[in-house]
Amino acid sequence: MGRVSELQLKEAIANFNYFGRLKACEPFGSGHINDTYRLTFEIGDMGDVYVILQRMNREIFKKPVELMENIVGVTSHLRKKIIKAGGDPERETLNVILAKDGKAYYVDSMGEYWRSFKYITEATSYDLVEKPEDFYESAVAFGHFQRMLADYPAETLHETIEGFHDTKARLRAFKEAVEKDVCGRAASVQKEIDFVLSHEDTANVFGDLLEKGELPIRVTHNDTKLNNIMIDNTTRKGICVIDLDTVMPGIAMNDFGDSIRFGASTAEEDEQDLSKVSCSMELFELYVKGFLEGCAGSLTDKEVEMLPMGAKVMTYECGMRFLADYLEGDHYFKIHREGHNLDRARTQFKLVADMESKWDTMAEIVRKYANA
Repeated sequence: MGRVSELQLKEAIANFNYFGRLKACEPFGSGHINDTYRLTFEIGDMGDVYVILQRMNREIFKKPVELMENIVGVTSHLRKKIIKAGGDPERETLNVILAKDGKAYYVDSMGEYWRSFKYITEATSYDLVEKPEDFYESAVAFGHFQRMLADYPAETLHETIEGFHDTKARLRAFKEAVEKDVCGRAASVQKEIDFVLSHEDTANVFGDLLEKGELPIRVTHNDTKLNNIMIDNTTRKGICVIDLDTVMPGIAMNDFGDSIRFGASTAEEDEQDLSKVSCSMELFELYVKGFLEGCAGSLTDKEVEMLPMGAKVMTYECGMRFLADYLEGDHYFKIHREGHNLDRARTQFKLVADMESKWDTMAEIVRKYANA
């Protein structure tokens, strides 16, 4: 990919349907995947208008055209729903700005793909939960996203990253990493390897239910972290779900589970002192309440019942991926110290064990709000 040159940036800006005089162009946001800029245009006496311009990461998203087809399809659907409900479609969903040739992306002279969105004003995305209400708001927003897309034909979406949450396939890849042991690290992490292997039923649970037709395939976000919600600066309500790159066919429990894995943990993802790591039942309850409120009855009874399993499966899968990367020489997840991926794997496995010890409580919380 390499760095974006001044020339590339100018070329991209010149090829989108922008109006007014370009006043400023600055790198924007804390994302690690795409190169993101915020552009400021002055439109006569109307003042300033902001837009987002991104160079898409083709190393991760190998089919950018399909990815943009997904985004255009989903945001057009959301826009109609928002207008019908009397909402503000300029702020409550992403709005794609087309290139001058009418496409949802522009390919520059270096063969790189660019896209642009209207900037959502008077709202902020937070990397960390500043107060519990923010976590609750993100739950309502992701639940609402699920509800508004419940009638969208999920099977028409492209898989932007193949087998992203195919936990069975992830386990097969893990076993291969153990067997090959390219870095000679397996012997020193046998306890962690055993933990993964002893939870094979966790890896298979959703795949088996899907095969039996007991779970519906839905439009899922697949990266349900707090920072992918825009929170209104005044009301502090979650107004818009962003970063739709991984929107694809999936199951609702994975979106729920990834939020819990990341947001209800009492410690950082790479905490070395495992005594600090647990799954907070207060935050779990807050998220269940918000998510089910947002879903507003659009999930089946089986999906609701399996929400705690979603949290366990996503945490287990993530830990397994960290450990596999450690065994293979840390080539996927960026590391900042020796054994960083091993530390990350251990926090996830500690969370899984903690969830297992609180299983009845988690199920009870879900039942409480399912029947509310």
